[in-house]
Amino acid sequence: MMTFKISELANEFKITPRSIRFYEDIGLLSPKRDGVNRVYGRRDKIRLGLILRGKRLGFSLQEIGELFSLYDDNKSHDQLLSMIDIIDQKQRQLTHQRDDIDITLIELERAKKRCKQALIKSELYKNK
Repeated sequence: MMTFKISELANEFKITPRSIRFYEDIGLLSPKRDGVNRVYGRRDKIRLGLILRGKRLGFSLQEIGELFSLYDDNKSHDQLLSMIDIIDQKQRQLTHQRDDIDITLIELERAKKRCKQALIKSELYKNK
């Protein structure tokens, strides 16, 4: 079984060991112990990557924990419906953000084009 030290995961994911311990404290990670040392397995490494991706996408740590719990526990019908609502809401939010980014990229490209055209005009006038 492949195992990792906290420092190895911290280096790989470019985060602090303190952050990893925090995720453990709130129940998102559950490493095994070898004496006083934490020993992280492949599952912990995958979960850590998912935690960080979820945070980048705007999920709260609570939402990430709820998503993890779907795979860990048997959930009631109401809990599953609630999670579907959370996921739908996050999908709408991310789609809106993507649309905003697309619009901003188009506007930036237009601004760059205008700057280049102005630069060409200024060079032409300099050379006269």
